[in-house]
Amino acid sequence: MKAQPWAILLMVLTTVFTSTAQVLYKFGVKNFEFTFLGLLTNYYLIGGLALYGLGAVLMLIALKGGELTVLYPIIATSYIWVGLLSSHFFGEILNALRWSGILAIVAGVVFVSLGSKEVPHD
Repeated sequence: MKAQPWAILLMVLTTVFTSTAQVLYKFGVKNFEFTFLGLLTNYYLIGGLALYGLGAVLMLIALKGGELTVLYPIIATSYIWVGLLSSHFFGEILNALRWSGILAIVAGVVFVSLGSKEVPHD
């Protein structure tokens, strides 16, 4: 069994949620107070934790729809989302080397996916 299209979509959605959670974490730690009340009133951190939890649930559902070796490498696309979101929200620079890394990640995910195609038997 390869991976169902819905499972692939859920894994991509998982990466979007967890990458957005990372951005919320970054916003949340700017003025974070290391106290219990500081944690309870930091809505960025709470939002990030909620998105991570939602991502975990989506991943569990997605894993029912295909091979782990096909679905799990999609998690690497998180690096793409974090790069794009960091550039947008924090003004971080995506130079040629970082873009090369993003292209390598995309190629790797595609190669792993293509490698999952069933080989016909003689």
